[in-house]
Amino acid sequence: MTVNAALRRRLPLLVLLLATAVIYLVGITRNGMANDFYAASVWAGSEDWKALLFGSLDPSNSITVDKPPLSIWVMGLSARVFGFSSASMLIPQALMAVASVGLLYGAVRRLAGEPAGLIAGTVLALTPAAALMFRFNNPDAAMVLLMVAGAYCTVRALQGRGGRWLALAGVALGFAFLAKMLEGLLVLPALGLVYLIAAPVDWRKRALHLLGAAAALVVSAGWFVVLTILWPADARPYLAGSTDNSFMDLVLGYNGFGRVLGQNHKGGGGGGFAGIPQDCLTALQDRFGGAHGGPGGHGGGHGAFGQQPGLTRLFSGEWGLEISFLLPAALVALVAVLWLRRREPRTDLVRAGAILFGAWTVVDGLLLAEMKQATHPYYSLSVAPGIAGLVGIGLWTAWRRRGDRSGLVALLLQIIAGGGWAFALLCQNDGAALWARWVVLGATVPALGAVLATRRAHGRADGRADGRADGRADGPRWREVITWCLIAVSMLLGPSVYVWSGIAHPQTGGSPMVSTSGERWGGGRGGGSSSQLTTLLRDTDTTWAAATNGSSSAASMELASRRPVMAVGGFTGSDPSPTLAQFQSDVQQGRIRYYIASSQGRGGPGAILADLPEQCRDLDLGGKGGTTGSIASWVQQNYAAKKVGSATVYDLTKPVSTHH
Repeated sequence: MTVNAALRRRLPLLVLLLATAVIYLVGITRNGMANDFYAASVWAGSEDWKALLFGSLDPSNSITVDKPPLSIWVMGLSARVFGFSSASMLIPQALMAVASVGLLYGAVRRLAGEPAGLIAGTVLALTPAAALMFRFNNPDAAMVLLMVAGAYCTVRALQGRGGRWLALAGVALGFAFLAKMLEGLLVLPALGLVYLIAAPVDWRKRALHLLGAAAALVVSAGWFVVLTILWPADARPYLAGSTDNSFMDLVLGYNGFGRVLGQNHKGGGGGGFAGIPQDCLTALQDRFGGAHGGPGGHGGGHGAFGQQPGLTRLFSGEWGLEISFLLPAALVALVAVLWLRRREPRTDLVRAGAILFGAWTVVDGLLLAEMKQATHPYYSLSVAPGIAGLVGIGLWTAWRRRGDRSGLVALLLQIIAGGGWAFALLCQNDGAALWARWVVLGATVPALGAVLATRRAHGRADGRADGRADGRADGPRWREVITWCLIAVSMLLGPSVYVWSGIAHPQTGGSPMVSTSGERWGGGRGGGSSSQLTTLLRDTDTTWAAATNGSSSAASMELASRRPVMAVGGFTGSDPSPTLAQFQSDVQQGRIRYYIASSQGRGGPGAILADLPEQCRDLDLGGKGGTTGSIASWVQQNYAAKKVGSATVYDLTKPVSTHH
């Protein structure tokens, strides 16, 4: 093959990757610091190597963010090379989108052909959840890239490459675990199942290869866990979200079973909203808009934490807009491919692709649907590659079999499911462009007719290949082009509207959304760093310029002043860090200059309880004696307060006794 021929063959892929890069990179800095919580950690990592290694919230290493640090490593290294800025932090995230689309294309192409790979890559690039999170600084982008890499390596193993490629899949998932813990392993059942079913080796080798991949996963994830154990606890930052400063407590509780089951094991720290009594939770909902799904709320679905657990969650409100446009079509595709390829050998790659991406979609989707605590709609990004892979394989397989009645029905049902559900979603959401719903409907009906027309031109060939090997008809090519254009409009215009919405509007805070209604809440910009307070912090030279309740407020102050701020109690304000004794020791040694009792920011629950009714102000969310409250009480008893901007500030170098 000549160079020009190879270039022409790869031109569609190059166009897809370039288009993805343009969509995700243009105007990316309008998101500013995006989620201040993670931006502060990236800044800290650009200032201090230990902070980068552990994902500390501040360069003086008081406490980490409440996730593993892999995504911080990527953004922090970029900040070290190019200087800390919105661009240096967010551009690597967008490039991860390009890599994810390329790897998904590569996996699906090897399973079902070049057109299927292009369809899958396009669907992923035009998924609203992807448009949000690959332009944001949360760890989801790195996690999903590594999940797709694991799927790609598994496909290579299915092609006869065997144990080495499967071991690489285990390595990819191990690092996905270091991006977002157990959520990064939700694709694991799908990868293990498809290899067990379809690998072209005997069952003994399949079992051996799977054991090798599991060992690779444990090693690639476990080294960091061992590091946190061996590193003296008093010489590293506290692991936020854990009850006992251990990584595995964080895995099993706050970021694991605690979210799935709605309560944390051991009943303690980092519990998000699980530790808040119902009357105080109601006050939170009233303050932040329970009708919009605020803290613990299950309202209209446009808020930070979405709807009630259950399958309908994925198809309604903000969840539906971010992920569900092509979910019905993907489920139809799964059934269709399994039926159409039912007589193929065990190692059939097309059916293996349906099993892989189908199991990914079903397992991941069900867990997200049933997750009971602090579940953001953008978590749905983890299921997006599964849906995209199914749509690519399903559409192209049915297209090639449209000469058969079963293939034709499968193709028509996928178009109806995609276009019909897009029309329904667009009708349910008034924020969508009114024209889009009618264009979708106007394209879906002709697309069905065009498929029937190309089927007649295609004719009936043998039952397996149905005409030419590439699935094209022997009739005029323009019919196929028109048909695919209509299919694309009917199935992709709906999600594209919300891709544009997510990109066109600046996304900041803890819960970016593609819908334009509702209130973003939690974990984002604290907003309490006035110009006066920023100047005050910049003029300090202590280890920490200040301490304040909650990571969100601390993060916003850090980003404004570029000085370390100690987050008392971590993200939720309920972590037992620092203890009162540790805090008193730091103050006595002159390591903390100011204590900031309140600001305009919205941190986690522990950081905002002071603004709630009296019975909610002294909650012991951490189960450890009320670290946050005890520190606040000690400071108030021993130091004088003054107002700096909107904040109440205590100068910790001037005890009250010195004024008498």
